[in-house]
Amino acid sequence: MSRDSMTTKVENGRVLIIERTFDAPQDLLFKVYSDAEHLKHFWGPSGWEVPYCTVDFRPGGVWLYCMKCVDKNQGQYYGMEAWGKGIYKEIVAPKSISYVDYFADEKGNTNPDLPSTDVLLEFVIQGSKTKLVTRAAYQNEDELKKVMEMGMMEGISQTWDRLDEHLARLKK
Repeated sequence: MSRDSMTTKVENGRVLIIERTFDAPQDLLFKVYSDAEHLKHFWGPSGWEVPYCTVDFRPGGVWLYCMKCVDKNQGQYYGMEAWGKGIYKEIVAPKSISYVDYFADEKGNTNPDLPSTDVLLEFVIQGSKTKLVTRAAYQNEDELKKVMEMGMMEGISQTWDRLDEHLARLKK
């Protein structure tokens, strides 16, 4: 299976724009981002699973999830849990999803010491494929730098590779 490459650029020093085209129709790509059962199959980097995921897919609704490292080769991260919380702002089916993403705990309490991300996902039709455009905005350049140093780009790249594999399974 050939994967389209991911492109990235930074706007105004604090907005990260990431794009990749997937071999899937717009409505399918939108659906997998709006449903907990689908998100469990691809969300997070390689070697991590999603043992907990709830989605209240509506403006003001909450997406709470846990990623857990299950790969012993990842050393100190093995067994680690990372919780996240999204609060949906605007949903325009099947074209876009806007939400604020936070680092959180299992109760959904957000971590004020780590940056939140204002996320806009756009699902752009490209013939029989769909380009996913993610705009991740931070309060300032330092916050963007902090998440980049935490390995965000590798995590997104691996998540999108896993998404590509999940979409291929769905199309069989």
